[in-house]
Amino acid sequence: MTAETKEVLAIVIFGFTYLLISGRRLKILPLNRPAAALLGAVLMVACGVMTPERVYRSVDYDTLVLLLGMMFISAYLFLAGFFDWASDWILRVAKTPQSLLLYLICTSGILSALLVNDTVCLMLTPLVVAVMVRGKLPLAPYLLALALSANVGSVATLVGNPQNMIIGHLSGIPFLRFSAALLPVAVVGLAIQYAVLLFGFRKTLAQVVIHRLETRPRPLDRRLLAMTGVVLGLVFVGFVAGLNLAWTALAGGALVMVLARRDTHEVLKLVDWHLLVFFAALFVVVEGLNGTGLPDQVYGKVRGVFGTTAGSQGWNLAWFSALGSNVFSNVPFVLVAGKWIGNFADPELMWKVMALATTLAGNLTILGSVANIIVVESARGHAEVGFWDYARFGIPVTILTTIAGMFILVLLY
Repeated sequence: MTAETKEVLAIVIFGFTYLLISGRRLKILPLNRPAAALLGAVLMVACGVMTPERVYRSVDYDTLVLLLGMMFISAYLFLAGFFDWASDWILRVAKTPQSLLLYLICTSGILSALLVNDTVCLMLTPLVVAVMVRGKLPLAPYLLALALSANVGSVATLVGNPQNMIIGHLSGIPFLRFSAALLPVAVVGLAIQYAVLLFGFRKTLAQVVIHRLETRPRPLDRRLLAMTGVVLGLVFVGFVAGLNLAWTALAGGALVMVLARRDTHEVLKLVDWHLLVFFAALFVVVEGLNGTGLPDQVYGKVRGVFGTTAGSQGWNLAWFSALGSNVFSNVPFVLVAGKWIGNFADPELMWKVMALATTLAGNLTILGSVANIIVVESARGHAEVGFWDYARFGIPVTILTTIAGMFILVLLY
């Protein structure tokens, strides 16, 4: 097989895989996102584009190990009853529907910065739905608040979302230095999101009253919660100290496993194995595309658009990344465009810009991030959130948070 034939096959397989990933399940080939990515990886080998050895080398195991470690810790927090307790506490403490919205945004944003945003949404959505139903409150504002804040809050740390984890591994930026630049972006972004939702749902929220009902949340296992909280604190101390992110997180998860003395089958069932398979296969498919040289050719065509100064490059990369994340999805975009960062005037600033833009762009539409899909699908049966129902809030939140975030990032830098 000639090199040209391999390049054509790699591009076709990538395009086919992306079509399956980005679209809804096709009737002809009803595959979900992980299965579609896995099919693409297999096709890369079956068609002779990549060898099995190259496939193994293309997988970013650090990112997968980091995801796995944070999922273990999240699972033990769930088993301890933390997420049930947090949702019930918010309902009891909130005095008005408006303050309830604020508390939910803050809780979701903070948890998403500490844990993986997709996992937070997976565990919080059923609890939020139950709380809102018990309190006889409209679901739409609070579901949107959960999804939007999970994305915005996750921008603050290298473990907040998968694309940040990849950026952390590729860039080598220390954990604390990354958060020092992007934590203020997350805080201002959450404030903007609250203002947009408060204004958009002002009539709806003004007409409802929180009904105080007796709630029966999952019993709180204080011993397990304290143990997991201490381990999570130690993990973040390791992050700040500059230890390897992936193995520090996995060590924390393993430590909780040993100390908790719980049936580990229960914990392993809570790990999102589908997400791990999705990213592992996606690394393979993207590497197959990178091997064709097409991403470098694309960069050669568009590099003049970015400008020559760090400031102009930052702003232009932000909008380019936001657009690319919604066209190609944020993780594939980071994997492809990450190869370009070394050519910019200030690579470290560009990595932070890419993290900011690809994360906040996830709020643009309901399909912009996995977190959004998790919230909407988990709430199906209780509330239907349509494409425009989401977009009419997601679009202004994305534009305003990206502009404000870029001003903060450039100013602090």
